[in-house]
Amino acid sequence: MHSQSTLRRRAKAIAISGLLLLASAQPLLAQDFSSTELKAGISNSLAVIMMFGFVLGIASVIYGGFAIRRGDVDQGKMSIIGGAIIAAAPAVIYAFFKIFGLSSNSAVGVGTF
Repeated sequence: MHSQSTLRRRAKAIAISGLLLLASAQPLLAQDFSSTELKAGISNSLAVIMMFGFVLGIASVIYGGFAIRRGDVDQGKMSIIGGAIIAAAPAVIYAFFKIFGLSSNSAVGVGTF
């Protein structure tokens, strides 16, 4: 009997704590939503990822050149091709968006064609 009353008190305290937490979180749920701000945030994040990808692609091309120089021609060619694909990926994807008429939905632009 004693354990049931303790259990009820704890359950009541947990329920009250949960309700207070929910009541204090309600203003967070009532904030207005702006898709423009979300699109700008995604665009900035993708731009940073594109910059890192471009640098990685250029580094891979340079590594391929050094591999060819030391005599590993197959590895060098694969590194150059892979680096070119990585570095050119944003422009290729943007071109596909333009070709299929989805340019208004593109979050990141790489210039005009």
